[in-house]
Amino acid sequence: MKLIFVGADHEVTGSCHYLEAGGKHMLVDYGMEQGVNVFENVPLPVSESLIDYVFLTHAHIDHSGLLPLLYARGFRGQVFATEATADLCSIMLRDCAHIQMMEAEWKNRKAKRSETVSAMEPLYTMEDAEGVIKRIVPCHYGREVQVSPEVKIRFTDVGHLLGSASIEVWLTEDGNTKKIVFSGDIGNKNLPLMKNPAFTKQADYVVMESTYGTRLHSTDRPDFVKELAAILKDTFDKGGNVVIPSFAVGRTQELLYFLRKIKVDRMVEGHEDFPVYVDSPLAVEATGIFQDNRWECFNDAAMELVREGINPIAFAGLKLAITSDESREINFIERPVVIISASGMCEAGRIRHHLKHNLWRPECTILFVGYQAMGTLGRSLVEGAREVRLFGEPIQVRARIGQLAGMSGHADKDGLLEWISGFEEKPKKVFVVHGEDSTCISFAECLKMEYGHRAYAPYSGTVFDLVSGKLEYEAAPVPVKKKAKSVISGVYARLLAAAQRLLALVQKSEGMPHKDMAKFADQVNSLCDKWQ
Repeated sequence: MKLIFVGADHEVTGSCHYLEAGGKHMLVDYGMEQGVNVFENVPLPVSESLIDYVFLTHAHIDHSGLLPLLYARGFRGQVFATEATADLCSIMLRDCAHIQMMEAEWKNRKAKRSETVSAMEPLYTMEDAEGVIKRIVPCHYGREVQVSPEVKIRFTDVGHLLGSASIEVWLTEDGNTKKIVFSGDIGNKNLPLMKNPAFTKQADYVVMESTYGTRLHSTDRPDFVKELAAILKDTFDKGGNVVIPSFAVGRTQELLYFLRKIKVDRMVEGHEDFPVYVDSPLAVEATGIFQDNRWECFNDAAMELVREGINPIAFAGLKLAITSDESREINFIERPVVIISASGMCEAGRIRHHLKHNLWRPECTILFVGYQAMGTLGRSLVEGAREVRLFGEPIQVRARIGQLAGMSGHADKDGLLEWISGFEEKPKKVFVVHGEDSTCISFAECLKMEYGHRAYAPYSGTVFDLVSGKLEYEAAPVPVKKKAKSVISGVYARLLAAAQRLLALVQKSEGMPHKDMAKFADQVNSLCDKWQ
């Protein structure tokens, strides 16, 4: 019975943990790395085709974004997630696949024109995304799910995002049962739409995030509505636009909640009828999913509006840009507008076009409303860059760069400590993950020295025996190396994964009737003969 740390260890993105018990191979999350990666992640300890189950904490791409790649490399098991997470993944994974394919197409066009640019293959395709989406099993909060005789799970609402959950996992092997709890991303308290994080009472082991493990949100909760209204009025009075790079799922819907309040209370004097454009097909679809899941996921304040017949994330003047033409038209509107567009860190999507049209205008405001990872365009702008490159062109930064400070979906240090203190008895071990290098170390030390926990911040590759409660292997950090990408290497990896899947099927065929095994062998040999 093992726990192996694979991704988001001393890093903030690319969450992935491997579990093995009773002959079953499982993953908790399989996320994409975003921004600058500091350390190498070890490969999965078994081939993708041998993974039986994935337990998904929530739909954010840094937790779910590699699931289509898992499918592309042979995974045919089940993905367990909450109902809202399943709904969000159905659009987010498709969107991610679309981005992969479009970027590859763009890169390959450049490769034809330049010998210095290498051709590339998309990380995965739309067919891969569709394939893994079909394998998602929606689950309710709070209900135990018997996944197999060896494995049982339960999802608990921890706020953060629609459908987000911590996951309790009971593993049984040779008569031994151990319970391990994965925190997922723990939500901030008093969010506009989401409930406060719920607690779990008991666990043998806990794997918990530490994103804001060294930071505290303001003790005086900011009045985001008042602050946003002031920014809108100041910018509109100058004749400028307010451009908000925003995560399509979660943060956009919170902004709509605030903007509805501003509109209803007529808080922007002289500009009460200002239009708001949501320029992201993904955000538009996600907003519908928020509405569909409101009864299980919205907090009391939001539900009070719903019961009064009010949509808390819709209002007069809200305009949805779906097509590319509708997106382009926004930049030719002559009156001041609010533009909410993805992505939240300005790394891709339509937001980069809006930045190209507005960054150089001193009357405009670029308003950041979330965390900006190292190495992203958003981080550069927040840190004061005076010039950036967009679509190969240098763009002067003359617009006001603003932030809604404290607007975070993540619990701060006190929130994390409150969550771990919710256990009635201290777990045998607390593994600290999903934070920057120094943060993981600092928060683990805090848990040990100030709260008496046996806390440890593992690096990728660390192996822990859940039965003995001892480390089998303590991995050392391996600095990331630049990897050359080519279309050949990508295709070869896919072929190799297919071969591993075939081998896994052969290994599982032991005990099959002799007639069926002989037929299987003939088909394999025939395939080999064809390609030899």
